[in-house]
Amino acid sequence: MPGQVHKHHRIARVLADEIRAGVHADGSRLPGEYTLTRRFGVSRTTLRQALQVLGEEGLISTHAGIGSFVTFDGTPLDNRLGWTRALAEQGTELTTETLRFEEVTDQELAAELGLVSTAFIALDRVRRLAGGQGVSLEHSRVPVTEELAGLPERGLDGGSLSRALVAAGRVADSGEGRVSVRGLDAEEAAALHRSPGEPFLRLTQVYRAADGSVVEQVTSLLDPARFELHVSSGRGGRP
Repeated sequence: MPGQVHKHHRIARVLADEIRAGVHADGSRLPGEYTLTRRFGVSRTTLRQALQVLGEEGLISTHAGIGSFVTFDGTPLDNRLGWTRALAEQGTELTTETLRFEEVTDQELAAELGLVSTAFIALDRVRRLAGGQGVSLEHSRVPVTEELAGLPERGLDGGSLSRALVAAGRVADSGEGRVSVRGLDAEEAAALHRSPGEPFLRLTQVYRAADGSVVEQVTSLLDPARFELHVSSGRGGRP
């Protein structure tokens, strides 16, 4: 795995230099995945790790999913950048409070996802506006791999779980989800500084790597006054 991490950072550095030098003009797309994997002689997973790095550096735009995206006050949010950063770039400052970050055992979730191992990294976070009111409560569950074991003890670089997953070679290739509306229970309301029973969007998503393995399962409770889920369909591919 260290070799792969080194390789994707090398590719990201080459492409970043080309972008800054104007080889890829503003507003133009990078060559497609097939072209880039042949150019660098790497797998799609390694290439996508490199593109993730470029996205986090703000050099390219990435998209959170195929056929759907979430907006906050009308502005699209990119899961791979992290919502706090995406919102900060549009001028909305959020604070993030970590409620839980530890390795856990969850037999029910493992069975739901079709996993043999029941070990997960659990990360629960509340995102708040300046006044302290919570606008989202996120429960992230990541299957523990050899590279991710002990992550809670090591901590997150810059608070980014996405960055830790990429560094461990866990890159999402596809995702599926479902959305509903339900009232907050007492514990959720207390964490969000809201009233029990207040209706929130419940968005549950499962992200998978190119080989079909589960990268992350996320359940998000979102303030419907601020968040919207946009869904599109058609023959077109990912933008």
